Amino acid sequence: MSAEFGRRSGAQSRISQWLRGRRPKGPVENADGGREALLLAAAAAGLPLAQAAYPVGYRCSCDRVGCPTPARHPISFAWQTQSTTDRAQIERWARHQPKANFITATGMVHDVLDVPLDAGREALERLLASGVEVGPVAESGGDRMLFFTATRGTPEDEDEWWPCELDCHPETMDEHPGLRWHCRGSYVLVPPARLPGDLTVEWVRGPEHPLPDPLTLLETLTDACARYAGDNESEQLAAWPHRG
Repeated sequence: MSAEFGRRSGAQSRISQWLRGRRPKGPVENADGGREALLLAAAAAGLPLAQAAYPVGYRCSCDRVGCPTPARHPISFAWQTQSTTDRAQIERWARHQPKANFITATGMVHDVLDVPLDAGREALERLLASGVEVGPVAESGGDRMLFFTATRGTPEDEDEWWPCELDCHPETMDEHPGLRWHCRGSYVLVPPARLPGDLTVEWVRGPEHPLPDPLTLLETLTDACARYAGDNESEQLAAWPHRG
C-alpha cells in the first residue's frame, strides 16, 4: 500500500507542478499559434462561435453606459443563430475586429461546468490523478474555471433528468456563485479573450481533447465546490444553487 500511495503522491505532485505552470505569460494575441488559429481550433472541435465585446481600458466596447458585464457578452442579440463553426466566417470576423472577444454558445454541441477557480484547480488535479477523461478546460478572468463537456441534450422529462436549478443563463450568473451549468440558452467566453484589468481567458487543456460526459466530472466538481464554500463561509458561497 505504501508503494501505491507513493506512486499516487508522485503523480499528484507532477500534476500540481503542471497546473502551477499553466499561468498566462503575456497578451493572448501573442499566444502560440495566434488568436485566429486558436479560434479556428475551437471551431474545428465543434464549438460554435460568435463575436463578443472587448475591453477598452476598464470599460466595455459596447455603447451601454455602465455595462454590467464588460467584454463578456456577445455583440449581437442574435448570437444564438449567428454562432457558427464555419471557418471562413470566423476568419472574416477575426480579421474585421482584431480586438473582439468570442463567445461559444452552449447547449448545441457542448455544455460548460463553470466553478470557482480554486475549486476547479483542486477538482482537475483529482480527476487527472484518478485517470478520468477530462475534456477542454479554461481559466476565466482570474476567478473561474470552465470544464467543457458534451451537451446533456434534450431529455424528454427535464424534472426526472435534473431536479435542481443548476442551469445557468447569462442573466442569472450572480445567482450561481458555486457551480454553474451552462447549457441551452447560455454561453461562455472562448479562449483567447481579454477582460478589463488585464485579465484573460486562457486554455489549460485545449479543444483537441474530446468532450466528456458531464456526469463523469460532476461529483468531483461539486465536492470541490462544497469544500471551497466551507473555506469561504464569510463570503456566503454555495456549492449548490437554492430554489427561489
